[in-house]
Amino acid sequence: MNKDSTRYANAALALRIGLGLVFVIGGLSKLSLLLSSSKQAAMVANYMGTTGYINELFQDYLFSNGVLTPWFFLTSLSTFELFSGIALIAGFMVRPLALFYGLLLWTFVFSLPVDTVPGASVGVKTYTSPAMFVQIRDITLSGMMFVLFNLGAGARSLDLRRGQGGGNTAPDWDGLGLLLRFSLGVTFIIGGFFGAYAKIPSFATYQIILALIGLVLIFGQGTSLKTAAGAVVLVMAWYMLQKLNLDKGVIANLNGVKREFALAAAGLVLMRLGGGERFTLSDCVRRTKETLGIQASPSAVGHQSKP
Repeated sequence: MNKDSTRYANAALALRIGLGLVFVIGGLSKLSLLLSSSKQAAMVANYMGTTGYINELFQDYLFSNGVLTPWFFLTSLSTFELFSGIALIAGFMVRPLALFYGLLLWTFVFSLPVDTVPGASVGVKTYTSPAMFVQIRDITLSGMMFVLFNLGAGARSLDLRRGQGGGNTAPDWDGLGLLLRFSLGVTFIIGGFFGAYAKIPSFATYQIILALIGLVLIFGQGTSLKTAAGAVVLVMAWYMLQKLNLDKGVIANLNGVKREFALAAAGLVLMRLGGGERFTLSDCVRRTKETLGIQASPSAVGHQSKP
């Protein structure tokens, strides 16, 4: 395996661990409540209530037939979440799981109950920010899953030992780097510009800092991009320390910052590999000039120089 292949394999490993931790922690946390006779009713009520994660449309669609119950649905989903997280960390069936979760994570955006009608109130406590903003970290996780799908299982994976760890050719990192830095950047941009609104993650950090990090992640390249990626890791570490509560158990503390492990992993990958050159600020300027005819494209210049 050459040097570039090793770097991409290690990047896949970092993404697998970061994403896998999200599901292992989330699965353990939910199952510890759903399987407790004294806590399961409150857990189901929390998910089915006005500040839960399943709106009326999805509740009617899933449970109106009387066959599927909320407890069974949540318990089954949490069990699958736990085992798929373990599988991701171990590097087993990485591509199928990455594709599945890349699509599934968007359903959490669609199913969140929100009230954003101007001047209106439904009279109950619910989410009052757009669902896409509230769930922006899940959108980032979705983008990370598609990056992982293209990279393959990577280093230290069971899939690699089974001959399914990924292709032998280097991936198009310009494309995947764009997807990764854009996916990560939107979380910081939303936090930077809308973090003062209800239930939008701001990571206990000044909004202007989040906005700057997000903009550099999307439009930066080279040293500036890697510096912003390093800032992502620092912000995640700072937020985890701020969320630490010694009155809570280990699982409860980890559950409060589970997504941040994945965001930190994405930052580490961008620090190591960069984010490519596609649609960076300089690339956008070049494309704009070419479109306006201010400068010729490199291919056209090469063609004209031929005798």
